[in-house]
Amino acid sequence: MSVWQLVAVGLVMLLGLIGVLAPGVPGQAIVWAAVLWWALTERTPVAWGVLIGATALLLLNQALKALLPLRRPRESGAPRRTLLRGGLGAITGFFVVPVVGAVIGYVGVIYGAERLRLGSRGAGWASVRSVMRATGYSVLAELFACLLVTGAWLGAVVWG
Repeated sequence: MSVWQLVAVGLVMLLGLIGVLAPGVPGQAIVWAAVLWWALTERTPVAWGVLIGATALLLLNQALKALLPLRRPRESGAPRRTLLRGGLGAITGFFVVPVVGAVIGYVGVIYGAERLRLGSRGAGWASVRSVMRATGYSVLAELFACLLVTGAWLGAVVWG
């Protein structure tokens, strides 16, 4: 696979990660399609292994999604901009502090944005709890699964 194709696959995955944050966009399907594109072009055992692992993980995430609260962003009271920033913080955190950085980035950025908006530490944490109850758990679970798939793909490309 050429470098340009790898860049294109990476950009499609990034689009899928951002799509997880936007309501109505099938972010998981976009990330999976990018892995499928890469695996069908690469045709190595590592590529097929990443595709099988990605498929299993994303299917498991879909099955477990029914156990999580539904997304109700309007009930959280936080602006959409705060939720988008939290998602971008999770994506950045995942690559800065592998795996656990996604949770730290998501919660930390939402807390920071809400503390600035509301003006106090207590109000910021109350807003974070409200956001996590309204949207955070389902968004974070879906984003985390997609980030794991993206990380596995990136690892396979770099070290595979």
